[in-house]
Amino acid sequence: MKFKLALIAAVLSVGTAALAQTKWDLPAAYPATNFHSENLVQFANDVDKASGGKLKITVHPNASLYKAPEIKRAVQGGQAQAGEILLANFQNEWQIFGTDGLPFLADGYDSSMKLYKAQKPALEKKLAEQGLQLLYAVAWPPQGIYSKKPINSAADLKGIKWRAYSPSTSRIAELVGAQPVTVQAAEFSQALATGVVESTMTSGATGVDSKLYEHLKYYYDTQAWLPKNAVIVNKAAFEALDAPTKQAVLKAAADAETRGWAASQAVNTKTLETLKANGMQVTPPSAALKADMKKVGDVMLKEWLDKAGPDGQAIVDAYRK
Repeated sequence: MKFKLALIAAVLSVGTAALAQTKWDLPAAYPATNFHSENLVQFANDVDKASGGKLKITVHPNASLYKAPEIKRAVQGGQAQAGEILLANFQNEWQIFGTDGLPFLADGYDSSMKLYKAQKPALEKKLAEQGLQLLYAVAWPPQGIYSKKPINSAADLKGIKWRAYSPSTSRIAELVGAQPVTVQAAEFSQALATGVVESTMTSGATGVDSKLYEHLKYYYDTQAWLPKNAVIVNKAAFEALDAPTKQAVLKAAADAETRGWAASQAVNTKTLETLKANGMQVTPPSAALKADMKKVGDVMLKEWLDKAGPDGQAIVDAYRK
């Protein structure tokens, strides 16, 4: 009888533990080998360990669960409890999301972090209004121009098929007379192989992820801007956690942000070396190209401020202090 009671107690104990465990899905748009994705997996592991297994987060990289433009909506709707998004992708929804996609406003890691701190209060407020919460954000390496042919000035970009992945990259294409083509990261290699695109503006990290050196020959290190990936969580899902688990998530997120920014800088150096090793010419932009792109940045900043209004101006003012 005692054995039976002990067995029943053990079964009930296992059942209670199973009920106490919470499982989250976290879709992401980039390959499993990308530093953002690796950081997400470490974040999930840290949460698992710190919560004593109470919260299990499954990372779904490479747009395997949702495509990049669908992730934010999936998290808002609760189809996924958390997700990683490129903030600049959602500029048309709210201009402040595109703050870090403005060319030549912040063109290095220190200035990008300063811009993030200026942007963060408005960002957190907006996400809260949408039933979301910001866990952390990490910058991509600085953005440069990839091309099949040499680019000495903006005039050389006229008519070129330009891969755009955000409203700002589409606008750059329009201003230099290129043809913008929207292609997500997971479909980039195929678009290059089939001639759908022949130029783009992105980081060294994406260049290596997508093996751009197999199709493109030139990379101009313009360091135009450092867009951020943000990891967001459904606020109701977060609030449903007990207090210790919430703290575990927030601590793991803070660690992931610090780790991610350091990884981005290391990846920037490493990926530019990889591009060179695979035969790509990696050079700084000519004075003419730099001046032309700075003009593009000035136009876009003015347009953005007109649309973003007082909130946008406050962010730029805070950043420039």
